[in-house]
Amino acid sequence: MESRLKVLGHPVHPMLVMFPFALLVTAVFFDVVDTFGGSAVFGEIAYWNITVGLVMGLLAAIAGSFDLLAIPSDTRAKRIGLTHAAANLAVVLLFAAVWVVRFNADSRTAGGALIAIEVVALAILGVSGWLGGELVDRLGVGVDREADLNAPSSLRSPAATARIGDSR
Repeated sequence: MESRLKVLGHPVHPMLVMFPFALLVTAVFFDVVDTFGGSAVFGEIAYWNITVGLVMGLLAAIAGSFDLLAIPSDTRAKRIGLTHAAANLAVVLLFAAVWVVRFNADSRTAGGALIAIEVVALAILGVSGWLGGELVDRLGVGVDREADLNAPSSLRSPAATARIGDSR
């Protein structure tokens, strides 16, 4: 099933998911460093990583929803896609709760309880990432119909690709 939302021939959702994934993982790392005696700047960096990670996560969710809505009902792909989406929603809600607590606090540092919530959210994110991989690698969601080891560039128009194929 080909992706519904593309830029320059490539699906948008996979382009975006790397940002919240990396930012949220790095935020937890910085919070752990801050908690175990690192400079207070690590807590501040973690807070801003969560902020940007949440924004990028919402953008990735919007892009992913285009593909999710296109998956036929009563398929394994639809069930996995819904689980993937629900897991990502849980991650966003958990990190949003951490963000709200830190936003209203005198300090941007996390501390033990918030880090525990972040670690749980990362575990869910890991499962969700695996489910996303299952959707693409195993079930072919978001994969171009013409995908092939010798497929032409996605930057070429279908008409130009057809002309090239006819000239062989």
